[in-house]
Amino acid sequence: MELPLHGITVVALEQAVAAPFATRQLADLGARVIKIERPGRGDFAREYDRSVKGLSAYFVWINRGKESVALDLKESADRSLLDRLLARADVFIQNLGPGAADRWGLGAETLRARDPRLITCDVSGYGPEGPYRDKKAYDLLVQCEVGLLSITGSPDAPARPGISIADIAGGMYAYTGILTALYERERTGRGSALSVSLFDALAEWMGHPYFAQAYGGTPLARSGARHPTISPYGHYACGDGARVFLSVQNDREWAALCSQVLRQPELIRDPRFTDNPLRRAHDDELTAVMEAVFARHTADGLLALLDGAGIANARLRTVGEFADHPQLRARERWRDFGSPAGPLRGLLPPVEVRGREAAMGAVPAVGEHTAAIRAEFSTTWQTGPHERRTPSDPEGDPASGTHRVPTKQRGLGGAIFE
Repeated sequence: MELPLHGITVVALEQAVAAPFATRQLADLGARVIKIERPGRGDFAREYDRSVKGLSAYFVWINRGKESVALDLKESADRSLLDRLLARADVFIQNLGPGAADRWGLGAETLRARDPRLITCDVSGYGPEGPYRDKKAYDLLVQCEVGLLSITGSPDAPARPGISIADIAGGMYAYTGILTALYERERTGRGSALSVSLFDALAEWMGHPYFAQAYGGTPLARSGARHPTISPYGHYACGDGARVFLSVQNDREWAALCSQVLRQPELIRDPRFTDNPLRRAHDDELTAVMEAVFARHTADGLLALLDGAGIANARLRTVGEFADHPQLRARERWRDFGSPAGPLRGLLPPVEVRGREAAMGAVPAVGEHTAAIRAEFSTTWQTGPHERRTPSDPEGDPASGTHRVPTKQRGLGGAIFE
């Protein structure tokens, strides 16, 4: 079955995590993603580590299914090729340094004046205006600025979440914004100029802590692996030395825990524990009661008991144990895909559509597709997949998606990813 974004061409002047994460989602849905990289070393995320058969784990994760074109935009021929690519593009996404796209003549206003059907997406650290506009932004630093680290970690010290959560948030909003713009263009015939900042994306995810403090008057405390506002919700020691995680979300579940697992139904009406705010206020006392009972059980036995009572629970797995998770295995979620280092195994995207499977294309080497792209886009006139010629429009018009591309472009100074 043809994938839903088949025929959509995305040109990505991207690096690191946020923008590449967005475009990988588009590639999985069948879009043609042409990734522009520096000649030689390419996207600097290629050098973050060498843990995947000599390749970077970050790069492998977010760059499968793309074509890599190595261009030096200080060279007029390479800049001209980029312009020809843009003349065929449906989407242009970039996460260059602050102001760099405008200096290169690749700002949204410039590009969309040339082609009103083009969708542009600028991914930045802090947005196009404001005192932080020109400030460099990396994932952990953005986490600090939105207050995430103030509520993450143990009571003794803040801690970084184990994944690049600001980059992922920004990438997902860029991805959904592009999908929305493509849908809008189907109705209006015109593209859109999107802007997504990592700061705004993660700020949205800080909604619960903000409302809790702004209207409750008390900031959320760092609570380690326990929930800061719900109890019981966290890890508890068992008799075999293992820890089991469980969560009680409502009074019905609290009653089931007391009567069926703890075998102490009198706790249901204990004045310390009669509702969630009281249970959270007396969390240390509740933990002692629970662990005194759990000490009589192994982790496996306790998990079975919790399942029987309808209490949500989980094992604390390592990443290695996750990779061999029985749920992933039973649902056949793993697939092989290609890379310069040979076949690799990765997970299917999380959205399942009956009768259709994501593309899961290969991870490209730096500049792997440069020669083929040069040949394909060697002429100054191109007909893209979205173009619709009519008798009244024999040669093309930017508004209809058919473009005249200048045969020469003046080179611009400066580094491509400055």
